[in-house]
Amino acid sequence: MGGDVLRWSQYRSMPWKNGGGTTREVASGTVQAPSLAAPAQSADGFDWRVSIADVAAAGPFSPLPGIDRVITPVEGEGMVLTVDGTAQLVAPLRPFGFSGDATTHCRLDAGAVRNMNVMTRRGRASAHVRILRVTAARQPELTCATGEILLVMATTEGITVDGTDGRASSLGRLDCVRHHGTGALALRGEGTVAEIRITPQH
Repeated sequence: MGGDVLRWSQYRSMPWKNGGGTTREVASGTVQAPSLAAPAQSADGFDWRVSIADVAAAGPFSPLPGIDRVITPVEGEGMVLTVDGTAQLVAPLRPFGFSGDATTHCRLDAGAVRNMNVMTRRGRASAHVRILRVTAARQPELTCATGEILLVMATTEGITVDGTDGRASSLGRLDCVRHHGTGALALRGEGTVAEIRITPQH
């Protein structure tokens, strides 16, 4: 379909660095000409990484020096993050960016959450995350800038992606499409998606 369809059922599970839980890796890569799509060779060897983490209890986040993070609750009622002493309510489907260098603690006032995490290595890549609503009247077409990689993750059921080759793929909840190069991904149906754009830095 002119993009890779990544399925929730196929994401690999990996332990947190601090041993406090597990993360399912959606995709990761390194900055390498002509695109960002070269796969990372190890769990720590990425320039960009997208993953889904289940957070069932309060506690500290693993320190990730040199990494910038964008975290978005995709299930549950959100959480409170204290980043270098400043508390911030992170609401459902509201992307929140912070530094992996910061001392970060999570508090769950309304129960467990499932988070989408986007991480980029500072000086190598940057990320922009936004939530898009798809309706019968609003069917976005998403393209990539030169050198950029685009990931579209369904945060609800009911989303279909028409690829650059004319083929369509239905996305289940937390399934994802990865795309780079020319052409557009056309979204249709009723629901919401996370649009994740990874851009190289030189």
